[in-house]
Amino acid sequence: MIVDFIPGRAAPETTAPETTAQAARLRFRAGAFAGPTAGMARGFVQANIAILPSAHAEAFGRYCAANAQACPVLAISAPGDPTLPTLGVGIDIRHDLPRYRVLRDGAPAACPTDIADIWREDLVTFAIGCSFTFETALLDAGIPLRHVAEGRNVAMYRTSCQTTPEGPFHGPLVVSMRPLSSGDADRAAEITAGFPDMHGAPVHRGDPAALGIADLAHPDYGDPVAILPGEEPVFWACGVTSQTALEAAHLPFFIGHAPGSMLVTDLKHGCPSPRLRPYPG
Repeated sequence: MIVDFIPGRAAPETTAPETTAQAARLRFRAGAFAGPTAGMARGFVQANIAILPSAHAEAFGRYCAANAQACPVLAISAPGDPTLPTLGVGIDIRHDLPRYRVLRDGAPAACPTDIADIWREDLVTFAIGCSFTFETALLDAGIPLRHVAEGRNVAMYRTSCQTTPEGPFHGPLVVSMRPLSSGDADRAAEITAGFPDMHGAPVHRGDPAALGIADLAHPDYGDPVAILPGEEPVFWACGVTSQTALEAAHLPFFIGHAPGSMLVTDLKHGCPSPRLRPYPG
């Protein structure tokens, strides 16, 4: 399926500034930024990216549909097409992420800042909703986000909860965590429930052991943040779930975003709900 919205390099920087979506992508394309995009281009929709051979795209689309809270699909490209015109003017997925992850046979092979030299005509791009999008609404409501304030990537954890398998795709639910006071956690749950295409309301709050997480100080992806007295960890489904499923499928080749390094789109987070149409294989 596809979602149709109407709407010689220098050393890269790793601190996300306030900027517009198009300006952010231009910086990525120039190789001038390779860090997490949390807090960047506030108000614009960000997306996880999964790029895989077209032979596996239909099954992967079914996996995403079966696990829609973790993998809400925003757009799917036609095979070989690096553009995503429904998500932004001039997007070229070969250049427009801060950093990528290349995996071969399910194992990490490289983390480049550009993938033009390995692009193939059979590749299909999936853009999947990202919780960085609703962070603008949380910040606007006065809810502090420690990883944004500290310029860190959000902490992400593989859980003991298994996703619904589809074809070769399976694996654990991955969650992102933000420490919040009890009152802020209540407000955050209410606010994020209004963003179903960006993972929606939290899947859990409180004891991480209920999700099979042994130690919050050691996230599987991203950076740890302190949990202060009077705070509790709040967990949202995370789009990195899609990459764990791709890894588990042991595909000969696929490309994802580096954790926290998202596609910044031209869509505003208050845009209407998408309408779906069939996968354009």
